[in-house]
Amino acid sequence: MDEQTRRAHVGSDALQGLVEELATRLRRSVVVDDPLVRFICSSRHFEDADPVRIRSLLQGRADSEIIRYVLDQGVGQWTRPGYIQGRDDLGLLTRYCVPLRERGHLLGLLMVVAPDGHLTPEETDTITRAAADVAAQMYADRAAADSDGALERELLASLLGTSSTARDAARQRIVDGGLLPDAPHVVVTVVQVTPSHEPTGQIEVALRGALESLTRTRNAHGLLAVDADHAVLLQVSERVIPERELTEQSTRAVEALSTYLDASAEPVLGVGGSQTSLADAWTSYKQALVAARAARRMPRLKRVGTWEELGEYAVLLQLPDHALNESLLPKPLRMLLDAPGGQRLEETLRSFLEHAGSIPRTAEALQIHRTSLYYRLRQVQEATGLDLDDGGDRLILHLGLRIRDLLVTSEGAGVI
Repeated sequence: MDEQTRRAHVGSDALQGLVEELATRLRRSVVVDDPLVRFICSSRHFEDADPVRIRSLLQGRADSEIIRYVLDQGVGQWTRPGYIQGRDDLGLLTRYCVPLRERGHLLGLLMVVAPDGHLTPEETDTITRAAADVAAQMYADRAAADSDGALERELLASLLGTSSTARDAARQRIVDGGLLPDAPHVVVTVVQVTPSHEPTGQIEVALRGALESLTRTRNAHGLLAVDADHAVLLQVSERVIPERELTEQSTRAVEALSTYLDASAEPVLGVGGSQTSLADAWTSYKQALVAARAARRMPRLKRVGTWEELGEYAVLLQLPDHALNESLLPKPLRMLLDAPGGQRLEETLRSFLEHAGSIPRTAEALQIHRTSLYYRLRQVQEATGLDLDDGGDRLILHLGLRIRDLLVTSEGAGVI
């Protein structure tokens, strides 16, 4: 057992002891959750278990609907205890909730089951004293974890940075320190969150909560660095990580962030291309940033961009923000969009170009007669002044449509 694991076990045992002691005094069930309402530890039952508690114990986590309900009560900003009202439709009994804070940090939530929504003054005094001990223990555990995390952030930043000398040194320290093997398949994932009115530190906690389970999966090892509004996950594997597996991971992470944070956070995720060694992880990182930028600008990606699937968008997204604007739209395309029936003609042109100029396939995709398609294409040519039989003219229009796709929404993103 390494030192980090040993400390975690010691801290877990101490915390469990404090929770059991409090529960025994109250003769009520007690649970400690993290700031994301994820299960940390629980006392034994006192015949007051509800379906939510049972599911949490069996699954090791609460349902996303329960998590969202509790967070919507504003517990992340509570400075004093209060009641979370029960909900029959969720199988939730009323709980007395104490925000566990130490030196300004929200470390977690101590919940005491109180079905009738009432505790005696003696009970609340007992809980207050015990909560102080629980918070102190959790702060000590967190301080130890933060020490380890700071080193990982430093090494990952160097490994993905611009200096080849620093990258080589970081790679050596990561391998020699046993943090990761120098496996032949390396992928970097970037997650970015829009700053919102979430409580201080909540976004960082949510990012870690959404991604930490991916740092060690059945097929890959990982290293995670989390900052105030973004996170970077480096994964290495002895075999190629299947695209399907990366997509599933990404979708789970975005769904988790949508549970932990309110809608204004707008999380996006970018997955870089697979590289052949840790020495080339920086390349995957740069690609992941571009993929995240695509996810921010292109709603159809549903907040998850993958470098390998970006195609020509990957080239366009190398343009700086100030240059990627409507001035790049070719004049012929702007003329088409301004023409009568421009939206229908744009749809026709897009389908025609996507189907490599095939009349039969385009007509089938649009579900119109070929005669109607020929008529629309003539309208496109008249509106643009271009010849759709000319490869150069088709390229101008196709590139213009791709640029238009990237201008649907504004961009905002942080990087590590």
